[in-house]
Amino acid sequence: MRYLSTVSSKAFKIHFEIFSVGGLISKATELAELIKRQNDVIVVTHIDADGITAGSIALRALKKAGIEAEIRFLKQLDKKEVEKIADEGKFVWFTDLGSGQLSLLKELNFVITDHHIPEFSHERQLNPHDFGLDGSIEMSGAMATFLVASRIFPSARLGALAIVGSVGDLQDSKFGRLVGLNRKIAERLAGKSIEIRKDIRFFGKQTRPLTKMLEYNTDPVIPGITGNEAGCLKFLSDLGIDPWLSWIDLSPGERKKMVSALVRHCMSLGMRYDEIKRIAGECYLLIHEEEGTEKRDAMEYSTLLNATARYDEAEVGLGVCFGDEKAFSRARTLLQNHRRNLSEGLKLVEEIGIKERKNIQFFHAGRDIRDTIVGIVAGMSLIKNPEKPIVAFAENEEGIKVSARANYRLVERGLNLGKAIKIAAEKVGGSGGGHSVAAGALIPQGMEEKFLEVFDELVGEQLK
Repeated sequence: MRYLSTVSSKAFKIHFEIFSVGGLISKATELAELIKRQNDVIVVTHIDADGITAGSIALRALKKAGIEAEIRFLKQLDKKEVEKIADEGKFVWFTDLGSGQLSLLKELNFVITDHHIPEFSHERQLNPHDFGLDGSIEMSGAMATFLVASRIFPSARLGALAIVGSVGDLQDSKFGRLVGLNRKIAERLAGKSIEIRKDIRFFGKQTRPLTKMLEYNTDPVIPGITGNEAGCLKFLSDLGIDPWLSWIDLSPGERKKMVSALVRHCMSLGMRYDEIKRIAGECYLLIHEEEGTEKRDAMEYSTLLNATARYDEAEVGLGVCFGDEKAFSRARTLLQNHRRNLSEGLKLVEEIGIKERKNIQFFHAGRDIRDTIVGIVAGMSLIKNPEKPIVAFAENEEGIKVSARANYRLVERGLNLGKAIKIAAEKVGGSGGGHSVAAGALIPQGMEEKFLEVFDELVGEQLK
């Protein structure tokens, strides 16, 4: 299967000089020049929406520049994987990973475009944290990759994929809009490959009936609506709106009426303002994609991509990014399976229960939830008690996968899951890292209790 798009697009040059990010742009240019001197490149990327879009952006730019390239998808970059890559003796472009494993890469010829907290600064790394930016909200792995790739092959459509990666990494969730460098790029792409629209921020605007869009929304959780089909049907019936229409079928007046009613409902329940304001915000539409499909809306597009790599079919997600219709059809099937597995995962958590420590809560899924989606299930389970970060364990072939999730209210109090999980994992013979609100680790089997002790203590210290 070839992943060269048959649809041509006008070259799109962004004048990065207008950005007040100093050496970041110089670094992007420097790394691009280094890459352009290579004859054969391996792109190594992560298996989530940010990673797939980042890898796709890098691969497309390399191919358009006439550079031989292939791509690898990894759950985690560890010593074993680095040794395999080193044996091939090729130049490596790490996207959406690598910054936390710099000490393992000494024998490689490489560049990194990542946004996770770096182990240390490096001359061949483009990472927002090295330039005073927050990698959890201001610049995703895909966006870092686009900064370099656009210096190799300018393309507004590759920029649209970078927006999908940022949204898939939930970088727009804290403020209901993209900020930082993500925002600067989005504004430059507006009218060329994306449309920025003020709208309801619930998942499913393009593809779900209204009743299901409301029922499955969890950000924010709305009592009487979230998880309550009967409540959704009554809510829509009272407004005189057909519950089986989709959001894009409604008139502007009907949309305004529905959002206003949701806000009034939330206010009547005494919900906090910071929760209510997340109902509406900015949404990002890919103007070259078909309306009514998952690829039209950045939020739905990113969920579609997540449903491929997390089921060991990252190549399908890659194909989606390159316009392959067979890959798109397969991705939709995987998405249906993904939704079913998430639902079953939530039911399992209900059955086994969430246990609490002084500063954290946790559950152990064993092999009953895939290690690639246990973090998503953890994030969805956080709504029951948002006052403590949640930790989820799942078994895999290499040991125990640890996923931790929190919310920005806890981050504002001092929480940084990425830093805490890295220390706790290393103390029990594992490795980990991530962002302030979401992080992951791999630890040896049987070390869960010790990990929890250390992690609980670290989180307590941060929250003081």
